[in-house]
Amino acid sequence: MTKEAKKPATEAKVEAPKSVFGTLSAIDCGEHIEKKKSGTDRNGKPIELSYLSWAWAWHICKENYPGAQYTIYENENGRPYFDDGRTCWVKTGVTIEGQEHIEYLPIMDYRNLSIPVDRVTSMDMNKAIQRSLTKALARHGLGLYIYAGEDLPWTEEEAKAREDAAEKAGYNKKPQKATPAQEGQPKAKKVADLTEKAYNAWVEFAAMGKNTQDGIPARDGFINKFRPNEKELEDFDKAVFRFQLDNGINPEEGSKQASLNL
Repeated sequence: MTKEAKKPATEAKVEAPKSVFGTLSAIDCGEHIEKKKSGTDRNGKPIELSYLSWAWAWHICKENYPGAQYTIYENENGRPYFDDGRTCWVKTGVTIEGQEHIEYLPIMDYRNLSIPVDRVTSMDMNKAIQRSLTKALARHGLGLYIYAGEDLPWTEEEAKAREDAAEKAGYNKKPQKATPAQEGQPKAKKVADLTEKAYNAWVEFAAMGKNTQDGIPARDGFINKFRPNEKELEDFDKAVFRFQLDNGINPEEGSKQASLNL
């Protein structure tokens, strides 16, 4: 009787580890996509932007890749932004398992239009950096689908809407000298002309994240109406922060529907 040959043990199939992009792009970000109203378009239709919470995105990244790191690049003066003399942008990078993806993002207002460099505040920079880091993570795969369509060319109507918005905001206008007929007209309102009560009302509405009657955030309305200088705007932002701190206010939870009539 011959011995029956033993069959070799069946080898277990070993799946190849997923790539960083494969792992992060498979994560469902649906429950963490936040919506933000951003005024209306030229047809009066509301604009709603979708974005991913940067804190959640970074948490998920570190949960899957503990060694991940991010970099906020600085200019030669040690400031976390770069400019061309007119507008500015931030540059951030996220490195995962030795591969860095870099994102450049303009510092923009609520209409997604570049803010003139002389009107950018530390708050504007901070928001741009957070958005830029989130988009750098998207290049690694996390929530990339949220940004689908961003690189599509503008339609003629969209391009015209952007041009109209920029002109209305004064970004395309050159300073003009007052005509003799205009010299006798009352001067534009200034921050110094506000009563304490009116100034505090602007602070409160900005702190609570409310809108003006024109449908724009109170802070932007304050800037458009009074054209504060750098020191005045810095003092205003400090007053807003103190109001939020003293009253335990989260501006993202403030009413966006209230009307500011000042």
